[in-house]
Amino acid sequence: MKKYNAFYSVPYVLWLLLFVIAPLVLIVYQSFFNISGQFTLSNYQDYFGSGTYLRMTFNSIWYAFIITLVTLLISYPTAYWLSQTRHKQLWLLLIILPTWINLLLKAYAFIGIFSQAGAANRFFEFIGIGPQQILFTKSSFIFVAAYIEIPFMILPIFNAIDELNPSLVNASRDLGATNWQTFSKVIFPLTLNGVKAGVQAVFIPSLSLFMLTRLIGGNKVITLGTAIEEHFLVTQNWGMGSTIGVVLIIAMVVIMFATGERRKKGGHHE
Repeated sequence: MKKYNAFYSVPYVLWLLLFVIAPLVLIVYQSFFNISGQFTLSNYQDYFGSGTYLRMTFNSIWYAFIITLVTLLISYPTAYWLSQTRHKQLWLLLIILPTWINLLLKAYAFIGIFSQAGAANRFFEFIGIGPQQILFTKSSFIFVAAYIEIPFMILPIFNAIDELNPSLVNASRDLGATNWQTFSKVIFPLTLNGVKAGVQAVFIPSLSLFMLTRLIGGNKVITLGTAIEEHFLVTQNWGMGSTIGVVLIIAMVVIMFATGERRKKGGHHE
């Protein structure tokens, strides 16, 4: 039986080695070489000694936080409402459908919507506000990024709420708790693991966004993802690009540990 189990794990182990471990090792290895191919530690010295890179790091974390916060504020009430509807699986499918569309296509669709002659400005003209500069702004970047990430926040929260025992909520109300007390003391704490999973699914990808910063933000939003793209595709400084990639990977691991589910001794969940 153990031989069969070991045999079935071979594809998974190969996938892990080829597409997870090997790329990570390659990025770390490449980060110790300069543009001339010489082994050096200067990439890390330049990164941590440069105010530009540190500002990019702060911008990446800040925008990822804003995108995650906006997504959470929209997704939690939506997930709660979905859990109460009769045709929740249908509504959930409609929310998931946009994830099947290529990210680049969605970005170009929003370029058309937010352009000077787009639907958004036509609506502003109709209500008497007049055309506005919507595209190539920080607000449009946050809006589009949040729109794209919303399904990945809704799904884990919905699953957590849907698995919640209704008797606990009813008991809270029977004991005289208000709706807010029931939510803050019962519903939210018991669905916190779903929130953490959603934060991971949104915050981590948002750290390395670069396509939307160009197409929607118009390079007014500069993040580490933008810097990585520049070093790999423009300056050809793969060592510095890999160094920034290593920093991003470390940041992502920190976020995963910070939002991960912890266990107490004896196997009980916190």
